[in-house]
Amino acid sequence: MKRKKLRRAEDLFFTWVMRACLMTAAVVLGLILFVIFWRGIGALSWEMVSQPPSGGFYLSQGGGGVFHAIVGSLYLAAGATLLASLIAVPVVLYIHVYSPNGRLANNLRLALDIMWGIPSIVYGAFGFALMIYLGMRASLLAGIITLALVVLPILARTFDEVVSMAPRHLHETTFSLGSTRLEFLGVLLRQTVPGLLTAVLLAFGRGIGDAASVLFTAGFTNNMPEGLLRPVASLPLAVFFQLGTPFPEVQARAYASALILTVIILTISILAQLSISRLGRHVIR
Repeated sequence: MKRKKLRRAEDLFFTWVMRACLMTAAVVLGLILFVIFWRGIGALSWEMVSQPPSGGFYLSQGGGGVFHAIVGSLYLAAGATLLASLIAVPVVLYIHVYSPNGRLANNLRLALDIMWGIPSIVYGAFGFALMIYLGMRASLLAGIITLALVVLPILARTFDEVVSMAPRHLHETTFSLGSTRLEFLGVLLRQTVPGLLTAVLLAFGRGIGDAASVLFTAGFTNNMPEGLLRPVASLPLAVFFQLGTPFPEVQARAYASALILTVIILTISILAQLSISRLGRHVIR
């Protein structure tokens, strides 16, 4: 009887601990959104999201907006996610089809976990050193390559977990019909498309909000993106540079830029949730 009461008390205690953690996370998120909205909504305008900056924008003497940074961030995140997908998807499918329980799979997962834990500024420093070695300048291409290293472990490990949840009888049924491993790979890919889309969206959202990895590699400019070998602006760096000025008007624009970036990331997160819930209906359980 005492053990039963003790178990109930432990269950009740940890239930309330988890609820408290959930409420804490929700409150912190709410405070962040409130502060950004409260301080940025006054400076937010159609001009901010539809025009690049004019002369004196960072000195509170010019108009314009951060459209160039929005486009640059989309280019950087899209290019990095595409490049990371071209590497991560074949790697994950290979280890699940050809080496599901081998040493290679374990070593690859360990390497990806280590890459996930490396701060993005380290990737930025590595990208900068690589640029100097290759004789490259800060450019959209250099930013894409460096940012791809940041989102690669996120995309690969997320997709790896999705593929791991594929039902075991899918393997057995496919091979019992005389299918080859290559044919099973196609079946597995179709089965995990919803999870792959979610992983891609999560990686894209991570890439569009990263500043440290592109600080030294993508550079910054007040112009629209002009090519792969030219510098490109990004929203996180636009927020950073605007907050670093002593002008209240420019700082207000920084919060407006942060609000734009937050809305983009929230939209991507919602799309990721919708994709897994809608497309997941056709997945074999």
